[in-house]
Amino acid sequence: MYYKSLKKFPSHFLWGAASAAYQIEGAWNEGNKGPSIWDTFSKLPGKTYHGTNGDVAIDHYHRYHEDVKLMSEMGLKAYRFSIAWSRIIPDGDGDINPEGLKFYDDLIDDLLNHHIQPIITLYHWDIPQALQDKLGGWESRSVIDAFKKYCKAVFTQYGGKVTYWVTFNEQNVFTAMGYRWASHPPNITDVKRMYAANHIINLANATAINLFHDLVPNGKIGPSFGYGPTYPMTADPNDVLAADNADDFNNNWWLDVYCRGTYPALVMNHLKQLGIAPDVTEDDQKLLKSAKPDFLGINYYHGGTFQQNKIEHPTKEGEHKKGFSNTDPYLMQPKDEQAQQPETPMFQNVQNPYLSKTEWGWEIDPVGFRIALRRIYEKYQLPIMVTENGLGAKDKLENGKVINDQYRIDYLQTHITEMQRALTDGVDLLGYCAWSFTDLLSWLNGYKKRYGFVYINRDDDNQLDLARIPKRSFYWYRDLIQRNS
Repeated sequence: MYYKSLKKFPSHFLWGAASAAYQIEGAWNEGNKGPSIWDTFSKLPGKTYHGTNGDVAIDHYHRYHEDVKLMSEMGLKAYRFSIAWSRIIPDGDGDINPEGLKFYDDLIDDLLNHHIQPIITLYHWDIPQALQDKLGGWESRSVIDAFKKYCKAVFTQYGGKVTYWVTFNEQNVFTAMGYRWASHPPNITDVKRMYAANHIINLANATAINLFHDLVPNGKIGPSFGYGPTYPMTADPNDVLAADNADDFNNNWWLDVYCRGTYPALVMNHLKQLGIAPDVTEDDQKLLKSAKPDFLGINYYHGGTFQQNKIEHPTKEGEHKKGFSNTDPYLMQPKDEQAQQPETPMFQNVQNPYLSKTEWGWEIDPVGFRIALRRIYEKYQLPIMVTENGLGAKDKLENGKVINDQYRIDYLQTHITEMQRALTDGVDLLGYCAWSFTDLLSWLNGYKKRYGFVYINRDDDNQLDLARIPKRSFYWYRDLIQRNS
């Protein structure tokens, strides 16, 4: 669709940036905080780059006033951050920690005093270790009540001050990485257990949404999903079918539950035939259908390209090989024959010859951003908040404290342009939270993979002075916000 001019972003559009508690806060054992599964997992030899962890991270816990001041200088309209569950309830389901409540109270107040809307994520991958040890984490239905207790505490404390809330961040990612690939906690490689845990998380998500609507009637809540559009490799109808299968498997398996309260029939039937489908009771079905999100959070980095499954179409020499790498966060592709079972009869993931890639092998596809927003909005008819979009790179600190990250500006500019085209197409967009405001701990890639508008002076081996240094992209985004275009 070609337009002579694009629709302007509304005056109330939430230009923002994002973060996650474990990746920035540090102070992992201060203020009566309990350990999370990431505090434990990151200490396991070989699990993270150079053994990096979030014990100090970028020390946001002690330096949040400085960070908020920079956000204000940048002109941010919104800041999305997550609450560490184990900072509020150290053992996950026991006594509420006043020091934890106070930290986020102070952060929220500081943001509001600078005219920045807080957007709170309830869960960004860091369940308390005590619940993992006592209940088995997300594999136990009992954890739903513990999550509900935590949600009630923060809804009650902050619901009068915070309008927008995110339930779970990228459920498709942390379940696959944690229960299938063992590259995240809880360090499990069992696809059946993955689907069982994923179902319990869906129930927790629905429980949290219903509770929120009871306690915070004027607020808005929804999940944040790591979405990637699916493309057929060719116009061969078999490849088109494979792309549809991949869309059901990689996207609809979660989004249909969030928005419609039902699992896609194709994938559920397939998993039942393999003996790995979750157990879904009648009460589960009622709960899932009862929960209605107010918006959808979408994290966009890239999609995927697919061709007919390798059983019916064995890959021949000279054809495109699989484009999957273990760092790919959204395409749950197999590492071995056992793990291939769900995907093998459905599709093959292949490289897209029309797209370039980042240093970490992620495809760069700004037009796919527009496609994603349009597909999601047309299907579910819910407002969309872009909760993540950004570029990880090895930024270099030059003489004079300069970080010339023009590549990040180019990346963000092309994606925001496509977002504006989606707005012109008719997509209802609430805001855009770039990932991320500051550099932070990349879960598996340490501190060398930088996403922020603000450079943090530390590396994988030393925290140095943790100085905050705005990059060139900081000033570019500031100017874009001022123009609102």
